[in-house]
Amino acid sequence: MTIDLLSTDAVSIRYHDGGELDLPRSPRPYLTASVGGIELTAVEPADHLHHLGVSVAIPDVNGVTFWGGRTFVRGAGSTMLPNHGQQVVRGRELGDGHLVERLAWTGPDGELLLDEQRSIAVRERGDGIELLWSTDLLAANGPVSFGSPQTNGRDDAFYGGIFWRAAFPTARVRCADGEGVDAAHGSSSPWLAVDGSGASLVATTRNSDMPWFVRAEGYVGFGPAVAVTGRREMAAGESLRLDLAVAILDRPSSDPAAIARRLGAHAVPARAADDVRA
Repeated sequence: MTIDLLSTDAVSIRYHDGGELDLPRSPRPYLTASVGGIELTAVEPADHLHHLGVSVAIPDVNGVTFWGGRTFVRGAGSTMLPNHGQQVVRGRELGDGHLVERLAWTGPDGELLLDEQRSIAVRERGDGIELLWSTDLLAANGPVSFGSPQTNGRDDAFYGGIFWRAAFPTARVRCADGEGVDAAHGSSSPWLAVDGSGASLVATTRNSDMPWFVRAEGYVGFGPAVAVTGRREMAAGESLRLDLAVAILDRPSSDPAAIARRLGAHAVPARAADDVRA
């Protein structure tokens, strides 16, 4: 199923339930975006078939991958394992440009690992589009340990969290610490600007303890990273908040810090969704 969060002659922001995905993709809902005929998100690109636009994707949750594809195994490298989980929608509320969901994160054996409350809002502004994504992850069935390829032994590969896979073939990257991927990757900058051909993305997060994972060569993608220098542990009943706010512009911003402050002030909290609407 596909939901139009914002649809005009020039803009398409769509949310997909992921029901069409096969298990090696770690099936999950995802969002796609295009503005003025320019694709801003890539879904199942040839280089990484498990990259799905904008989604909550974590490579290692108690050994289960919600990222898709291969798992990095210390001493063995990237290995295809039968450990793919999926995110299943349990409830949904829809409003004008706003979606709230409750999801269950289950392992390949059907075991519940996490309950998620998700809120997404999309709105037009005079200078572009704002997309606000907030997620609360609850350790619903015992303690939970989050990892990444880096925590499992692959240096520099600490991806995992709310992840935006861009469709840009290349991009200019800027942040408060400087210009270029070397400045942005691993940075805790309050803002990140990713400028592609014909469109620019300015992102911010309230998760100051989640540094930016950034790629602009081979593929373009970014997001606040959950597990960087070590595994992130949650006791049973504890929750973890993830958030990402992105402004979509038709040109590189001259003041991304100001845009990030505006986005942060308007962040939307996640809340429960108990009733499913068709």
